[in-house]
Amino acid sequence: MLTTSRPSLPPVPRGRKSFRDAGNRIFAQENDAEPGIISLLAARTPTAVRDIPLEKVVPNPSQPRMTWHQDTLNELAASIREHGVLQPILVRPAGEDYEIIAGERRWRASKLAGKDTIPAIVERFDDATALEIALIENLQREDLSPLDEAVIYKKMTDELGYSIRNLATKLGKDKGYVENRLRLASAPDDVREMVAQRYDTLSAAYELMKLEDKRRRKALAKQVIAGKLTLLRLHDRVEHILNPGERASRPEPAIPPLRDDVLITATRKLNDALGDLARAVGEDGKTAIPDSDRQNLAKFLTISRARLDNLVARLRSGARS
Repeated sequence: MLTTSRPSLPPVPRGRKSFRDAGNRIFAQENDAEPGIISLLAARTPTAVRDIPLEKVVPNPSQPRMTWHQDTLNELAASIREHGVLQPILVRPAGEDYEIIAGERRWRASKLAGKDTIPAIVERFDDATALEIALIENLQREDLSPLDEAVIYKKMTDELGYSIRNLATKLGKDKGYVENRLRLASAPDDVREMVAQRYDTLSAAYELMKLEDKRRRKALAKQVIAGKLTLLRLHDRVEHILNPGERASRPEPAIPPLRDDVLITATRKLNDALGDLARAVGEDGKTAIPDSDRQNLAKFLTISRARLDNLVARLRSGARS
């Protein structure tokens, strides 16, 4: 997304309308546009924009997006109430109505704003093209949830015939990344609910998907949501359930006894974080990690090792003095 720096504005005197807020609302609408969709339309015969009654517009039954953030819808509605819809939606004829192909968020916000009509571009797309445009539009959303992303990838492979490799190339993603998202699309309901509540539980979701026991899986998911189970400990629990007669292959490193509460808490957090990081990296360091992330993570760990070496030297120096 193109971003431009804006100079700071002086305070607005009381009693005068703030144009800064109006400008921010306009930019919010411009950011809601889909440059990829507009480029696609530019290659077709130009179509006039017309105002269509909101009651004649219907949502796309194949809409891949499952979550809508009410706060951002309210903000967009406020912008539309004051400035109107700056970017027309894209629709296609559907009997006496018009089906949304791109722009359902603006349509929903227009209804909240109390508008009667909405500017729209009407195009006759076949089902496959309409679905692909809707999927591309949603992939451009900054607030796209991991679950919505997973559903979109599944639709693109199942309904549009993309291979995993072609899809990864088209999206500029690592093949392993796409494969993991496709696994999430087929995850049990309790695992999907966990990810819906906390987006940072994706790695835990892949661990829980190894379990077929719904009761145990759901219980572990609740602990993950509550922050009571680290990824390393979850891995050990899952391995113990799957192989009850075997010891965990990678026991958590033992922490030497400490007395200071602050040191104990900090050391435990560091130990858990290192365990989570080791699990995320995997045995070969390549699982679902793009090349750029591997290089940047290696640099970060090199810097962290230097900081740890410095901390060890300070502790030993202090012990000798």
